[in-house]
Amino acid sequence: MTKTRWKVRVGVEAEKDFVRILKYTADTFGERQASIYKAKLTDAIAALESGPDAPGSVSRDEILPNLRCLHVARHRREGRHFIIYRATTGQVIEVVRILHDAMDLARHIPPETSQGLCPFPFRASQGDSRGRSGS
Repeated sequence: MTKTRWKVRVGVEAEKDFVRILKYTADTFGERQASIYKAKLTDAIAALESGPDAPGSVSRDEILPNLRCLHVARHRREGRHFIIYRATTGQVIEVVRILHDAMDLARHIPPETSQGLCPFPFRASQGDSRGRSGS
């Protein structure tokens, strides 16, 4: 019996977060580290294809109903960001934001989180580590 894979959609704000995180990482720690961290972020997002209760995920209903987060630092990996998401109808996971773990998450989550979604892997993951599309 095979498990059904969930579709992962990345919101506009989460895509902007992804690009900003990689730009900061490249500027601060270099292109090699940005490439490594890009893979970690992408792997964490891809883990959501198994469903909203991915190992290590935590409910954040105190912020918004059905909101969950998954820390990038799992399975002995380093990282300082949360993938903030929620499950919707039709087995779709909406990634709302990608936020640093020292941030006040509630302050950065908009009340309406389902606008401007694109399929994962999203456009920012197609460019270099700084999020450029290479054109």
